[in-house]
Amino acid sequence: MHLENSPAVAPDGPDAARAEPATGVLLAILIIATLLPRLAVFTLNENLHGDAVARTELAQQWAADPHWIASFKDGAYQFGPLHIYAVGVALWAGLPKEDAGRWVSLLFGVLSVVPLFSLSRRLFGWKSGLVAGLGLAAWGIHIQLSTVAASEALALFLVLCTLAWFARGWEEGRVRPLFAAAFFLNLACATRYEAWLLIPLLTLLLALGDRDRIAAITRAVIFGFACTPFPAIWMEGNETATGSPFYPVQFIQHFHDTWAAAGVGTYGEIGFRLQNLFFWPGTALLTLTPLVAAFGVVGMVSAWRRFPRARWLVWVVAVPTAYFTFRAAVLADFVPLGRFTVNQVGLLLPFVATGFVAVTHRLAQPMRWGLVGVSALLAVALPLWLGLFTYKAEEGTPVTLSPVSPVATNPPAVMHAARVLKEQIAPTGESVVIDADPKYMDMQLAFFSGLPEERLVRVRWKNFDQRFAELRPGYIVRFEGGELEKRADFDSRDHRVQLGEDWYEEILGLRPPMKLYGRVRGPEVPPATGTASDRLNPVSPAN
Repeated sequence: MHLENSPAVAPDGPDAARAEPATGVLLAILIIATLLPRLAVFTLNENLHGDAVARTELAQQWAADPHWIASFKDGAYQFGPLHIYAVGVALWAGLPKEDAGRWVSLLFGVLSVVPLFSLSRRLFGWKSGLVAGLGLAAWGIHIQLSTVAASEALALFLVLCTLAWFARGWEEGRVRPLFAAAFFLNLACATRYEAWLLIPLLTLLLALGDRDRIAAITRAVIFGFACTPFPAIWMEGNETATGSPFYPVQFIQHFHDTWAAAGVGTYGEIGFRLQNLFFWPGTALLTLTPLVAAFGVVGMVSAWRRFPRARWLVWVVAVPTAYFTFRAAVLADFVPLGRFTVNQVGLLLPFVATGFVAVTHRLAQPMRWGLVGVSALLAVALPLWLGLFTYKAEEGTPVTLSPVSPVATNPPAVMHAARVLKEQIAPTGESVVIDADPKYMDMQLAFFSGLPEERLVRVRWKNFDQRFAELRPGYIVRFEGGELEKRADFDSRDHRVQLGEDWYEEILGLRPPMKLYGRVRGPEVPPATGTASDRLNPVSPAN
């Protein structure tokens, strides 16, 4: 049997199998190690990044009216429907909206260590699986994604399941594991669109992965067709509803075009492209910590030379990284975010032990253990420091680093405003106008305010004018630089504002960039005299 058709020889050595602890024991250790840091920050973290609030609100709508989501217009918008279903089921089961999606992420975030261990163990041995699992446990950005209602924890779990089954099918040359891989890949595609890239990539790798071309192409064709049900159904549904099978992708691309133009305006053409060129390796170094990330990269190079049957995983890491980097740095039509790198950065973990061996094989044993200790210390200390640094961040570098930190908290000013609405405004029974903030903090404020949607009149929504006329809200929350001040029917004088025919007077209590106003008798109301500090805190607005 030639080398390409042999299983990868584990770097743990020929006697590793005899020394390997029971798989159940190893998995129990890894699950506990992964769960503990996530539970530690679960009570601190809040839904913020990863469209967590928007996804939860869409899931609320689905839970109130369960139905088959066939397209963008059926309640998924630009998001994959599977995560909305999952959070919707959690809401339907009675979990509070602030935590329902977070529990879903915690479940799949912790379970991700199982397919990661399986994949790493199959390719490189149980020690590599153990190191990969411990790396996942301490991975800062994954800790955040496992404790907020974003979709990345679920998506990564499904991708890892796909690759674990794919590795088995690749090694054994059998079709049945490939069907399991295709099943999980369909689910991953139903969660996030970047998983779609794996269908042609894995299919091509299968076609080229065996010297028996007929067998290789046969397996590739079967796998490729098995991966198509969800993409085909989803594209057909979108074409029927919108006229384009790729409408969600086109919708997303519009955002990236806007972000790219803003990025060029902020950093300049060269600065924007250079930043994107080094985004993936920079995110790996920051979130996995420098030593772990470096061992992972070295391990990829070493595995390419030493384990030909593991080269397919190198391609799975390299091709999407190159594709998105090319779009971001050369075409400048894509803006990378930290969470977009999760699949590729996470797949460095199976290579870490191999990289460590490659770097340290000539070092004395005490030095190797010393390097292990330093690596482990950094892997824990850097995420811990980053979490403390970004906790309750409101501006500057902490806000910039917040998306890749293990801790995600809303700006204190926003949460304070939400408490005011919940504790002082909600009991009045009045509805509230929520201004549209350029940084989308209005979404956060509405979500955490505790007010039901029927009492929120959001400037961001298209039916704002209709709802304002119907409800005649008693209060306005205005953001500095928000959309309200751009309206022709809005006027601001001293500490009063006019919206339509109604006047509202400022009420103390909120912090910049927000102001709270309560309705007063109008429409002809003269400007208030004195300063804002002369007036009292909320009372029920005049009828």
